[in-house]
Amino acid sequence: MYDDKKVLAIIPARGGSKGLSGKNIKELCSKPLIAWSIESGLKSKYIDEVMVTTDSQEIAAISREYSANVPFLRPHDLASDTATTFDAVKHTIDFYKSQNNTEFDYIVLLEPTSPLRENDDIDNMLEKLISQSDKYDSIVSVGEVHEHPSIMQRIVNNDSLEGYCKELEMKSRRQDNVAAYFPYGVAYIVKTDSLIKEKTFYTKRNTFYEIKRYQCYEIDDMYDFLAIENIMKYEWKI
Repeated sequence: MYDDKKVLAIIPARGGSKGLSGKNIKELCSKPLIAWSIESGLKSKYIDEVMVTTDSQEIAAISREYSANVPFLRPHDLASDTATTFDAVKHTIDFYKSQNNTEFDYIVLLEPTSPLRENDDIDNMLEKLISQSDKYDSIVSVGEVHEHPSIMQRIVNNDSLEGYCKELEMKSRRQDNVAAYFPYGVAYIVKTDSLIKEKTFYTKRNTFYEIKRYQCYEIDDMYDFLAIENIMKYEWKI
């Protein structure tokens, strides 16, 4: 709790994964991948509960081993390739309200595929958002991208290239471009009421929290996994 506001951390973890099979429980530096997100949530001074929403008995069991709450298994229709993160989060909010008679003021989304969190990231984000709650309803972690949109290309007519964002002037030096940012999944935090109303973590009144260069990775495939594994070993001396 922060400033009398109750906070729920939700970690979404489907059993299926096309990019990297079993990635949510794949061992990363001696721990299942999902354990890194659970431990980050438990280290927070302000999060009241850390829970995992999953359709997998195996993920549920491992999550409980690392002290996350797993009060239900997610329905299969909310674990398909077409189901959205919002759908799973809304289901969780409804469960706590109807089954536990518990409501939370803020929701923290922690994606297992973004394990490169520093110990104070989540709390810094909560402090920034809640202290400016008159101006903002959500906050997203972002990192500066080095592959600038102005230089990105797309294939047309099967054999030609054209600028992906043709309205952007291509600069010869990267540092001459206006910085561009990508929302890496260190954390997404939102007022519960705003999330339900707008159905997105990117609410109209949205602010940001900038992460460090080494944190600008998330796991979609084995190459990402190997990169993050070596970053952890280098940065955290694991």
